[in-house]
Amino acid sequence: MTFVCLTGMGVHAQHTTTETFRPMDDVNKVVDLTLDSLEKVKTARPVAGSSRKDDHPVLFLVGNSTMRTGTKGNGDNGQWGWGFYAHKYFDENKITVENQALGGTSSRTFYNQLWPDVKKGIRPGDWVIIELGHNDNGPFDSGRCRATIKGISATDSLVVTLKEGPNKGKQETVWSYGEYMRKFVRETRALGAHPILMSLTPRKHQTETSTWQPVRVASNFGLWAKQIADELNVPFVDLNEISASKYEKMSSWKLNYHFYLDNIHTSKFGAEHNARCAAEGIIACTHPELAPLKTMMVSLSLPTTGVKREKGKPVVFITGDSTVKNTDRDSTGMWGWGSQAWRIFDENKITYINCAQAGRSCRTYIREGRWEKVYNDLQSGDFVLIQFGHNDIGELHKGKHRGEIPGVADTSCVSRVVLNDEAYNEVVYSFGWYLKKMIDDCREKGATPILVSLTPRNEWPDGKIERRNDSYGKWYRAVAEQTGCEFVDLHNITADALDGIGHEAAKEYYNNDHTHTSLRGARLNAIGIAIGLRRNGSELAKYLY
Repeated sequence: MTFVCLTGMGVHAQHTTTETFRPMDDVNKVVDLTLDSLEKVKTARPVAGSSRKDDHPVLFLVGNSTMRTGTKGNGDNGQWGWGFYAHKYFDENKITVENQALGGTSSRTFYNQLWPDVKKGIRPGDWVIIELGHNDNGPFDSGRCRATIKGISATDSLVVTLKEGPNKGKQETVWSYGEYMRKFVRETRALGAHPILMSLTPRKHQTETSTWQPVRVASNFGLWAKQIADELNVPFVDLNEISASKYEKMSSWKLNYHFYLDNIHTSKFGAEHNARCAAEGIIACTHPELAPLKTMMVSLSLPTTGVKREKGKPVVFITGDSTVKNTDRDSTGMWGWGSQAWRIFDENKITYINCAQAGRSCRTYIREGRWEKVYNDLQSGDFVLIQFGHNDIGELHKGKHRGEIPGVADTSCVSRVVLNDEAYNEVVYSFGWYLKKMIDDCREKGATPILVSLTPRNEWPDGKIERRNDSYGKWYRAVAEQTGCEFVDLHNITADALDGIGHEAAKEYYNNDHTHTSLRGARLNAIGIAIGLRRNGSELAKYLY
């Protein structure tokens, strides 16, 4: 038999059933079995306080799968929690970040099953971020037995007999969500540490028109967390609002890929997004207790290309591989066509910057943060030339790990990457998907993306230079058609010119191998860019000589 205990009044109400408190609906519809192997996951999470360096403080992260997904929390299922990236915003020589979160936990189950071990590692001067609530729903006494009572009441409680799980048959007192937050805060302070409450990460929702939009959950858990923060004078960061407000500026397509497999768990993109939002929220919070923590954070300034803008002049960003940017020094060496941009763009009207990097595919260009620098620099009225392909075909799961799924479908797979003795998991998308991402990012900033097909190789089957119109050429055209993006077919423009020159004479346009161009070849490709822009009647053509 279950009963309600009005602890605040010191008396017991009459015996009743769990229907007295209606459990919160499981709106997430996500099956997470992490806690079904609790002993296993305890070995996967760090021993509390083990990250501590000398006598420096530790920032403990307490949360669920939106903070740490899977047993290992390493993205092996394509999902990442934002706690995986939180350390990037703190100076490891002043403070270490320890992700103690675990998927599948509610405020109730974390407090009862994991919090006692976390407390063992907390010392005076440490910090504890608490972001829980996604799983505080479902039945009180069956299934995952993780539901809490709605609201922040300090008096409402419910004694239940657990019907399932490792503690089957045992009685447990269930409190309100707010009361569990009070317990975390009070016990953190009792240890001499500093608690910080955060609202939940947003979910995504598909509308009737099949578009995606962010869903705020601040009307319940976010509100309750803030109420407890106000009541106990605790710093509060509205992560839900900060994250969702940024999501609302993204396209539906972009919002969708910030999540992976379902509507609540984030991809690497989404996890990095939320980690940054959490850091920005800490910096923006005016609560005086956060002042010491802010001194242990690193600069939140975004990485950029370093382009020097001139008033009234747009910028054209050139992205690509070694056919766009090479050593570009010795007149007898290898050159990329981006080095010859000065021959076609009128620098009195427009600024150009060659952001290409040898050896990169779309995948590695984005993975290494090179695209992020371009994206951060983009302003309305700018242009971006996007040209990849030479390094995009190859092994997905070994070698340089730069290959992509052939085609243009929005498909993906998880790859185990081992580079420079470092192993990690990476979601790999199709060649076309990466192009669409860059196109979408440009448009979000008000810039104009222009696709440029890859340069032809010095291969001459049947007396004609090789053309890849059945692979990369086809994929470029498909992406251009799907997105409405402008497309300069440099591949065929240059190939036509070289066919006219002939096999023997064309050798002077290459250097070292069949892919990389000489200075003469780089000039030919740059001229081909200008020809393609003029043929298109491109807006960028207005800035050509």
